[in-house]
Parts: sequence; C-alpha cells; structure tokens
Amino acid sequence: MTTVAEQTVVEATMTEAETVMRDRFVDTAYELLAEDPRTAVVLADISADSFSEASRRHPDRVVNVGIREQLMVGVAGGLALAGLRPVVHTYAPFLVERAYEQIKLDLDHQDVTAVLVSVGASYDRPEAGRTHLSPADVALIDTLHGWTVHVPGHPDEVPPLLRAAVAGDGAVYLRLSTMANSRPYGGDGSLRVVRDAGPGAPLLVAVGPLLDESLAAVAGRDVTVAYTHRPRPFDTAGLRALAGTEVILVEPYLAGTSSRMVSEALADRPHRLLALGVGRQDLRRYGTADDHSRWHGLDAAGLRRSVDAFLG
Repeated sequence: MTTVAEQTVVEATMTEAETVMRDRFVDTAYELLAEDPRTAVVLADISADSFSEASRRHPDRVVNVGIREQLMVGVAGGLALAGLRPVVHTYAPFLVERAYEQIKLDLDHQDVTAVLVSVGASYDRPEAGRTHLSPADVALIDTLHGWTVHVPGHPDEVPPLLRAAVAGDGAVYLRLSTMANSRPYGGDGSLRVVRDAGPGAPLLVAVGPLLDESLAAVAGRDVTVAYTHRPRPFDTAGLRALAGTEVILVEPYLAGTSSRMVSEALADRPHRLLALGVGRQDLRRYGTADDHSRWHGLDAAGLRRSVDAFLG
C-alpha cells in the first residue's frame, strides 16, 4: 500500500509536463460527471484535489477510498454491478500491478467493466523510485480477455478517447504519460501511415508518445512509419496491408508486449520482427525520464542504432 509520505511527495512534485494529459483527463471526467448520471469516479488519493469540486457537486459519484488501491478497484466493481460506469484513476503501478488481483476478480470474474486511467506510465517519475515505475502494466492487462488499451501520444487525444470509453460498455485501460508527440493524430486506433516509403519497405509501428522519436530515428532511411494509440485490440488487418518482410515495433512499455500480435497476424508470411521497448533488467537508478529513455534505447539515437543494426 502507498504510504502517506509517498503520496504527499508524488502530489507535491508533479511536473508541469505530467499534468498536461492528466489535466485533460480531469477536465473531461468533470464534464462527463455533469452530463451522464451513469458516470462515477473512484480515486485512491492521487488527483483527489483535482476532483474536489466534482466531489462537492456529485458526492455520490466521486469516491475517494484513501490510500487503498485494491479497495478502489473493488468499489469500482460494486458500482459497475449497480449499473454505473466507473472511471478508476491512480498511478499505473498502483492501479494495475498492485490491484491486479482485484481487476481479475472484482471486474473480470464478475463480468463487469470499468475504465482504468493511469498516470506515471513506464518511468515518468523515476525520482520517486522503483515503486513508481510500471513498464509491465500493458503486458499484465494483456493477460485478461477483451480489454481495449489506449496509449495516447498527445494530450488532445485524451478527451475523445475518454468520452468514447465511458460511453461504451467494454473494459478499457487508458495510459497517460508525461511524454508526448508534437501533434495529435487521433483516429480510432487503426494503424495510420505518417511516413510512406513505398511498397515493400520495412514497416515501423510506433505506439503512442514514441512516434516523434521513431520518425527522427529513421530519417533518411526508406522505412514506412505507422502510428497507433490503441495497441489492444491491435490493428492486425492494417498490419497485414502495410507489412513487408521486416517489421519494427516501438512501444513505450515492456519490450515485446505486442510481439505475439505481429507474429500471429503474419504467421503465413516470412517476416523478421524487431521489438523495441523498455528492457526487463531493473536498472536500479533514479535519474530523469529522459535518462531512462536513453538507457533503454528509446530516444532517437538509441532507436536509430537498433534499426540500423536490424536492417543492416
């Protein structure tokens, strides 16, 4: 369980970059609470101050359980059973890793759904230590059936994704980050070509906020680049339409998380796959988010080295 000291440090030292996507989420959730009486928000202290006015206006639909992340998901399951559409929010490691059993039992096993919205991503707050790093969250969600995962690459992508998730009835994980591309791309998550190198060219698929670094990494190379903010369900039809014999997958979480999706989609074709993302080794370092991107080879220079070695 997160300590009071941990939570206080997190809230007091939120960077301006981190609040951009989070603030778009809070503003949109506030609007949804006013517009749709089915919407509920469940918190575990993180972002509680941001929802103070919403809590005053909708005391029966904004629930802060305190620093009890497992209870937060259990409450969401109860609200879903009562016919509400719960939006559950905290840091990624507390929401997915710490409360995984409750997601499995109180949501999936009871056949109810919720919208999980995390901040912190893989290593947005490394100065807070290993407790706040969560590169394995999408891989964990992927062990469950039928979840949609959105990894927006720009703050402007957040409001429409949240609105669509709350309006639906499926299980959704919306992963917010401090990292962002220079412009939004939106869409429904189908693969969107942003750089076309022509038929037969190697295909690089960039997920969420790693698009800009990916584009910089392949500058001057004949590589087609496609973007998606929706790694689940993965756009396998789009992949088959775009892929030649070489596919490069760049994801802002655990390396190889979507490898099986690519391999299954192209099982009937000869192909080579390079899966790039956060490494499995515990670096045991603090540093900054930029430092971690560099250490994991997810900055433009690191991606370029990996792509060059793969393509020869």
